[in-house]
Amino acid sequence: MLAHGAGAAMDTSFMTGLAEALAAKGLRTLRFEFDYMAQRRTGGSKRPPPKMPVLEAEYREQIAELAGDGPLIIGGKSMGGRVASLIADDLFAKGQIAGLACFGYPFHPTGKPENLRTAHLETLTCPALICQGTRDPFGTAEDVAGYNLSGAIAMHWLEDGDHDFKPRKRLTGLTANDHVLAAAAAVSDWASTL
Repeated sequence: MLAHGAGAAMDTSFMTGLAEALAAKGLRTLRFEFDYMAQRRTGGSKRPPPKMPVLEAEYREQIAELAGDGPLIIGGKSMGGRVASLIADDLFAKGQIAGLACFGYPFHPTGKPENLRTAHLETLTCPALICQGTRDPFGTAEDVAGYNLSGAIAMHWLEDGDHDFKPRKRLTGLTANDHVLAAAAAVSDWASTL
């Protein structure tokens, strides 16, 4: 189950490409929108996301409404992954999820590396995989190397990728789509170990 980032809906090219790449690896993928984003589609104002407790409750509601069998992995892009990470340990302890997968985790606000969003990640017990571009402005490879993250968290680095995994093609010869496909393959491999 994937949630979108703070400023972009569930059907952006990134979210669509990621869902398709995960499905191609045999992982059934469901995307959903938080209420504030869904309201934009009906002419609502373009306001910022509500506070985390509201988003956490909405994510839990989506999980409760999910009909399906098999192990559930929750996560999302940027803010959506952060919301999932905040509820993951509780759901994992209750046997409701098998893991957490984040794509472009916002370790800190852009331009504010001192304002870390990692306290809960230091003690996370739920198995987690974070796919991150090495030059993501919300947490570069160099930044993250200095964080005290739980041993339950595996990192999959996408060389020269930005927040949307886009590398500088002249440096890497790769595209954002190449990185999305690599992230989906990493999730598939990781999920098979859960």
